[in-house]
Amino acid sequence: MGLLLPCILLLCVSTFSAGLDFQLGSKASGQSVFVRQSYVKEKAAKIAKRSLPAWLSPSASHRIQRRSVPEGDSCKALQGYDTKLADNTHRYTFNDLSGSVSLAWVGDGTGVILALTTFQVPLIMIRLGQSKLYRSENYGKSFQDVTNLINNTFIGSEFGIAIGPENSGKVILTGDVSGGHGSHIFVSDDFGRSFSHQELPFIPLMQIMYNPENSNVLLVLSNNYELWLSEDFGSNWKKLHDMVSFLMFFPPDDRGMLELRRTTDFGKTIKTVASKIYSFGLGGRFLFASVMTGKGTLRMIHVSVDQGETWNMAQLPPVGHEQFYSILAANDEMVFMHVDEPGDSGFGTIYVSDDRGTVYSKSLERHLYTTTGGETDFTNVTSLRGVFIASVLAEDSSVQTVVSFDQGGEWVPLRKPADSKCDATAKDPDKCSLHIHAAYSTAMKLNVPMLPMTEPNAVGLILAHGSVGDAISVMRPDVYVSDDGGYTWIKALDGPHHYAILDSGGLLVAVEHSPAQAINQIKFSTDEGQCWGVYNFTQDPIYFTGLASEPGARSMNVSIWGYRGPFLSQYWISITIDFRDLLTRDCDDKDYVQWLAHSDDISDPNDGCMLGYKEKFLRLRKDSVCWNGRDYVVNTQPTPCPCTLDDFLCDFGYYRQENSSECVEQPDLKGQVLEFCLHGKEEQLQTSGYRKIPGDKCEGGEMPERKEIDLSKRCVTVSILVPLIFGLLLFLQIDNRSSKSVPIVITVIVVMLLSIAAGVVFVKKYVCGGRFLVHRYSVLQQHVEDNAVEGVDDPLETNHTQNGKIEFHDDSDEV
Repeated sequence: MGLLLPCILLLCVSTFSAGLDFQLGSKASGQSVFVRQSYVKEKAAKIAKRSLPAWLSPSASHRIQRRSVPEGDSCKALQGYDTKLADNTHRYTFNDLSGSVSLAWVGDGTGVILALTTFQVPLIMIRLGQSKLYRSENYGKSFQDVTNLINNTFIGSEFGIAIGPENSGKVILTGDVSGGHGSHIFVSDDFGRSFSHQELPFIPLMQIMYNPENSNVLLVLSNNYELWLSEDFGSNWKKLHDMVSFLMFFPPDDRGMLELRRTTDFGKTIKTVASKIYSFGLGGRFLFASVMTGKGTLRMIHVSVDQGETWNMAQLPPVGHEQFYSILAANDEMVFMHVDEPGDSGFGTIYVSDDRGTVYSKSLERHLYTTTGGETDFTNVTSLRGVFIASVLAEDSSVQTVVSFDQGGEWVPLRKPADSKCDATAKDPDKCSLHIHAAYSTAMKLNVPMLPMTEPNAVGLILAHGSVGDAISVMRPDVYVSDDGGYTWIKALDGPHHYAILDSGGLLVAVEHSPAQAINQIKFSTDEGQCWGVYNFTQDPIYFTGLASEPGARSMNVSIWGYRGPFLSQYWISITIDFRDLLTRDCDDKDYVQWLAHSDDISDPNDGCMLGYKEKFLRLRKDSVCWNGRDYVVNTQPTPCPCTLDDFLCDFGYYRQENSSECVEQPDLKGQVLEFCLHGKEEQLQTSGYRKIPGDKCEGGEMPERKEIDLSKRCVTVSILVPLIFGLLLFLQIDNRSSKSVPIVITVIVVMLLSIAAGVVFVKKYVCGGRFLVHRYSVLQQHVEDNAVEGVDDPLETNHTQNGKIEFHDDSDEV
């Protein structure tokens, strides 16, 4: 959906056939998928540990965040809740034998849920199956079978349910096709109350996408790689282009043969903005393109902030042909870029950009990123600005967790929870850190059912699985909660759980993860995980498959999905609990207290400055059992701060040494003149080693000297040199009838080639440190450009160590 902007459409085109790099028909935002399957006990895979650099060691000092103000005993606040919850527990049984169910919320606060159950048996040439559509108007408390609205058509589960943006009420279901040249869809513009049938002149290869500004405008790629557009919600379609790639994987011979084209008028006019493209992606306001150079053996990252009108080369450190780049996160102000280390190391370095996306500084070394599977534990903590959590591979082959509170400026270990003891991985039983399980742990089939969870409207709140020691452990993880954005943590629940945030953080719910046993209990907390109530929601336990709540963390309803019955006659059941009556009153002013983010002491006038300003919030007291409500708005009071070195990153060519906040010059660039090409002008960088963090809003104070001097010289990037040469050769061909012009043209070409060679030497020596940029690249939400690094086919293997640490092994084909 991110590729179809309000007025701008970007596409790659090729004259070659292509295969998919990733699942284009991904589920729509806010959609949950549950699969009923028999439990198979798998041996936990092994993850890793490697010792951190000294400055990241658990003993390193780092600021401790103040917990909430003193409160009453919140554990005594909830009394007699069993009767209230029993009166608000609703059960619904689905009378079909489908193997999977897809859920989608239609609109925000409407209570409308669509459930699509699917059963299919793949045969040699065709698929046999059936699907049923159910609709709820009360957050899942009851459903109505509305399969007749889609004429009992089999809806392929790979496309799921495409929900329109915001509260448009639009829904698209794509019918399954076995052969033929066309397909059909069912569309609704009244929140699924009715559907109309529309024929398609093509077979979709991916889920149909909406224009986020105009939900009547639809875009889709066909199985013949044709780009189709509808401006009337699917009634009529027109083909915009043949051989289009939406971030696809192309065979090796086809890479770099793409053109990046742009349209601002829904295909009426199309402009080529880049050629020889290997791949492209969008992040915030930045457009990135991986451009082939020379004979096609090198690639370089180019960045545009005006949708491809002008491009600049990203000034990143050199990489080899076996390495790759990946965008980890991006917004309108900056980019986090991962640069892979040579070989099959499984780690790399994170760099952060300036506000133009061109100049990058080193942020975190030894960042975990597997080359075989593309798993990385990089988490953006959306509940508090500037906070990111990542995993690093330490020198002793272990995986450890680090956190940055200043948007990548500095990384430190997570503080050990006060109520926890160090596990067997700790060398010193009194000194260890909290380590968070994320995507890598789930990829390795550890007993981790959910990734870390945060919500923007639940200020400071983080729920995550973790272990306390010197590294991530393969032993049974527990659930930990932070209420201050990751500065301090408590152990909230023993063992792995599924969890959800309700009522903007005023209510947490959790269900124990035990796939081998049926369950009948749900846990809940009104004080951010300090105390938990337990409610038996059924007398007849179910085999649990998933916890579902409305996206946005504002609802008070949560549904527990599972199945019952013997193997050949299992059926789906949904149990929805409405917690609204548990919170008997609306919150008022006395239920909120003032809280200063990033602070140990709210009374200290110099404390709490982060990215140039302080933020005071009104937050719910932990002992207040009340309802924030759907209209709850986060109340913040920002105050600017004077600038200090904490507001600056190390500039290009500089880095922070271990155990030091001082930026020092990189040895390979020491004494060199730093010049680079920006917007066609050659500029010289004069810096004392610091540049302001993008988005930092400090005022006055300490301002390290930094200048970018326009040298009043024109320059060109490598990507536009080839067209210039071709132009001169064309000129030579046209004018070769005149013998007098030939020597002149040849002289001009020789001078041009010598200038280009000198420019290349300059870029390699002074900007790139001696080598061209060679990379693989991906978009923000697709972490790897390829499924595997070229030449590496062996699967990732892990082995448990005796102390339970996760040891990393990334096998390669090299001898």
